[in-house]
Amino acid sequence: MISLSLISKDNFNEILPGGDGEPEWISNNRNKAISQFSKLPFEVSPLYSKYTGLTMLEPEKIFFSNTESSALSNDLKIRLEEIKSAPSLIIVGSSVAHIYVPEQLSKQGLIISSIGEAFIKHPELLRKHFEDNANNYGEDRFLSLGLSSFQSGFFIYIPRNLVIPEPIRIVYSLRDDGTSSICRNVVISDVGSKATVVQELYSSSSSTLSGISDEQAGKPDKNKTQQCYFEVLECGIKPASELEFITLQAMDLSTVNVSNRKAFVEQDGKMSWYSGMFGTSLCRYKTDSIMKGPGASSEDVEIVFGTEKQLFDITSNLDHAGYSTRGRVMVKSIMKDESKSLFKGMIKIRKDAKISEAYLAGHAILLNKGSHSDAIPGLEIETNEVKATHSASVSQIDEEQIFYLMCKGLDRESAKREIVHGFVEPLSRKMGPFIRAWISYLFENKWTGKPLLLKTDEVMAQILEVEKSRYKETANIFEKHYKYR
Repeated sequence: MISLSLISKDNFNEILPGGDGEPEWISNNRNKAISQFSKLPFEVSPLYSKYTGLTMLEPEKIFFSNTESSALSNDLKIRLEEIKSAPSLIIVGSSVAHIYVPEQLSKQGLIISSIGEAFIKHPELLRKHFEDNANNYGEDRFLSLGLSSFQSGFFIYIPRNLVIPEPIRIVYSLRDDGTSSICRNVVISDVGSKATVVQELYSSSSSTLSGISDEQAGKPDKNKTQQCYFEVLECGIKPASELEFITLQAMDLSTVNVSNRKAFVEQDGKMSWYSGMFGTSLCRYKTDSIMKGPGASSEDVEIVFGTEKQLFDITSNLDHAGYSTRGRVMVKSIMKDESKSLFKGMIKIRKDAKISEAYLAGHAILLNKGSHSDAIPGLEIETNEVKATHSASVSQIDEEQIFYLMCKGLDRESAKREIVHGFVEPLSRKMGPFIRAWISYLFENKWTGKPLLLKTDEVMAQILEVEKSRYKETANIFEKHYKYR
């Protein structure tokens, strides 16, 4: 067991699971990435360093273990029963607890596996993806950590021209012993394919351990632990393919989640990110959508709900490299109590990306005087004949709207909830009924102080019935663009 503060190029192998089979080229990539880790600050960009919440991290309290344990909590056993007949995978810490691929989809070439198994059975797919979509190890400290020291992760391959009607379900949970985990996840959507992946993130309700006896047993002390989930997620979108990746982050408020997500979109491909952020004390997500080929498009829609002293640090960048590409980002944050949010984003349109369109927006609503939100959108335009717009707003909840709703019979708290629902409703219209229902369910649970766990109960059934009666919005929810000539 080793703490994050002690990880270096000389000892990072100590936290990796045992076993042979990892290709030499992966080991070489690990060594190149770890060489950058200790050189980089928590926040590389001087523009954002003043605002970053990563100073909340306490590396000496973050511990990693190379032991495996796939024991499921009672809550995860419930989730397993509900998803086991669908294409699905459950990971606990760095151990795979469940994998299921329906026989018909398996025969058609669908692959769902751990990243370690993929290195052994499908090295050619991974190597081609990594060679075509090289990462800059010096771009971000936690990107270099994830690329060098990943202990586990999943690999999904959707074969050419395969359309999967039901979502692929990925459930991840931190272990209940207080140790942290680092995962590298890869999704490849081959030419002409279409699929949806739903990722659920959980943690134990207790991220601490107990007593000296645990410490003597090689476990961190309960009062000296900060439990974290570090993730690198890469999506390769091949020509004319479509991938929806939905993240429902419902971790315990004592934990930390740091994620670097990248989509590499080729000609006429489409990447859609949909996220609902609810849990953790610190949630730091950095999403880069790289539109490499002509006609590529990407869309990132995120809903953030913070309470107590939570901090959400959200970055979404649009990188237009190909001709006639299209990028959209919309992040809406609801901040309650003393919670804080930070939205950062950059539209970059490169020299060869003429006739491209981009829109980037971050809007926040504050429900209490103690809550806070910042937004830092930016533009880098290297060519003409493009359309690019960014916008940001932060506002207190409207007292006149509250008064109006209270005059209609609602109490003050119910009036606030209706206003918030109206604030995020345009975003939820872009999602299918099941995703809208899951986000609404987690939203209601958090507002009322119930556990953040998806569960097929009576409340979920009622929400789903309502959402199925609504339609999925196809009209453009984004604003009109200024034109750069």
